[in-house]
Amino acid sequence: MSSISNPLPLAIFLMGPTASGKTGLAVELVQSLPLEIISVDSALVYRDMNIGTAKPEPEILQRAPHHLIDVIDPLQAYSAAQFRADALCLMAEITARGKVPLLVGGTMLYFRALQQGLSGLPEADAGIRAALDKEAEQIGWPAMHAKLAAIDPETAARLQPADSQRIQRALEVYRLTGQTMAALHQQQSLETLPYQLLKIALQPSERAVLHARIAERFIAMMQGGLLEEVQGLLKKYPDLHPDMTSMRCVGYRQTLEYIAGNIDADEWREQGIAATRQLAKRQLTWLRGMDDTMMLDCLSESLYAQAGRMIEEFLIASKAS
Repeated sequence: MSSISNPLPLAIFLMGPTASGKTGLAVELVQSLPLEIISVDSALVYRDMNIGTAKPEPEILQRAPHHLIDVIDPLQAYSAAQFRADALCLMAEITARGKVPLLVGGTMLYFRALQQGLSGLPEADAGIRAALDKEAEQIGWPAMHAKLAAIDPETAARLQPADSQRIQRALEVYRLTGQTMAALHQQQSLETLPYQLLKIALQPSERAVLHARIAERFIAMMQGGLLEEVQGLLKKYPDLHPDMTSMRCVGYRQTLEYIAGNIDADEWREQGIAATRQLAKRQLTWLRGMDDTMMLDCLSESLYAQAGRMIEEFLIASKAS
């Protein structure tokens, strides 16, 4: 009798832009389905950053535990490679418990790294980064973006002219290797994810409604103590500065500008809302470029029923195969 190889284990991606209701939906889903949540969010990894990251409340985390929340201090860095290693380990543990990993978040780079693997890009070089920072101080990051576009148009097209962190990295890679980041990604043989995937993306049928949600949420953060949270971070971590990855998170950068006296309260609010909307726009652009993804309207009143049915059918189909 011929042997039948074991099918791949299951995993579910629940993706979407900020303020699309991912967390609320995930919490509801784990109440009735054999799922465990892994956070896919580059801001939620930081301890003591709760209000500005819209971190789930303790009572929600008690009811629906999230892995990969509160794993590092704001002074530390957390890469896509580290996320992939941590997520793969957790996914194996969850599968061994007889449950299915539900990966929830809006950091699309993490989702891509997990599914497709990572290319062997060079380590950061402090000297080159310092030189790039000095050059950017003289001509500005939009001009640095234009320089990147001249040598690596494919990577530049994915980045905003003010996205200093990623522009710097792409220019650094080129100066270190003489090759573009796009070319290096293409050359590498990437390790794909050894799971059978269901990918669900939440998208708004009306962008204006999502924008209204974003504005309401940022104002609620301001009223809920965002200023005091950032002041507390600066006191607890004296070495924090605006160029650290944690402080580049949407909302925190603008709050630091307000604390420094560079903007007033109205500008703080408007810039925070605008930056969050830009983040949502980038997230939606990533989602449109992903294949094999089931789209759901995050504004639908039957969102939970639709997502639950989709996951149940996925679980049943895997048993039948």
